[in-house]
Amino acid sequence: MSKSQSWLITGIMFAILWASASTATKIALKEAQPLVVAVSRFGVASIIMLFISHFILKNKLPKKTEWTKLAVYGVLNITIYLGLYVIAMKEVTASIGALTVAASPVFISFLSLFALKKPLSSRILLALLVCVAGFVVVAWPLLGGATVTVRGLVLLILSMFSYSVGTIYFTSKEWTGLHLLTINGWQTLLGGLFLLPFMVFTYKSEANQYAADFWIGTVWLAVLVSIGAVMLWLKLIQEDAVRAGLWLFLCPIFGIIIAAILVGDKISIYTIVGVSMVLAGLAISHYDKKINAPME
Repeated sequence: MSKSQSWLITGIMFAILWASASTATKIALKEAQPLVVAVSRFGVASIIMLFISHFILKNKLPKKTEWTKLAVYGVLNITIYLGLYVIAMKEVTASIGALTVAASPVFISFLSLFALKKPLSSRILLALLVCVAGFVVVAWPLLGGATVTVRGLVLLILSMFSYSVGTIYFTSKEWTGLHLLTINGWQTLLGGLFLLPFMVFTYKSEANQYAADFWIGTVWLAVLVSIGAVMLWLKLIQEDAVRAGLWLFLCPIFGIIIAAILVGDKISIYTIVGVSMVLAGLAISHYDKKINAPME
């Protein structure tokens, strides 16, 4: 297999798996509460990653000073971001969830300006407004019904801001040679543990069935998204970080198609216009060469 063929296959696999997260979440939510799905996902994913990192690859454990950084990153990237995300997914469609995740580079670019104390760029502000408008266009015909609520959209956007802050935090810290699998494994475990008390407090046994859909959705999220998609992304950015960003343009398209096939989301003119607006927002923002990997 040539290098170009390997690049193409890796990129398409990443885009499909990354875009599938919202649909897999909706499937798991059919049979369990949001935080039950989230904590189960993080538990499975972190155990697998830490086993591979420390027992197979023999990577070193984090140092004493690194635990605080891992905990902060876990709170931002797991507890808040994915905690809010899974709750929001109960009140929005899989298509809207896929669009929001795909637009994460725009949120990161927007908040990076404040982190770097630079003047607000009109280009980034326009990109953010176009992306948010795209979400609204897709959601507009569904608002007020059972499939999309204003609260769900607000929680989804807040989750993206937390993810963006987490990404900026991650790139601003020195990790003294820690393997990425080690970082991802421990931040996922710690973030899940911080979320556990909220799950216990809100737990209702009658709302959780733990049948096939729960396990299919949760295992898909844990193994194929949290581990598989992230590792494929890391491979892409190691080869060419700038070109890798182009694969994110396929994510909303794949996300819409997967949602339509597996959970019956309708593709309307609103969907097409909204997706086009999100893609335009991504193009306007132009990816920062230092944007880091999705670390779900």
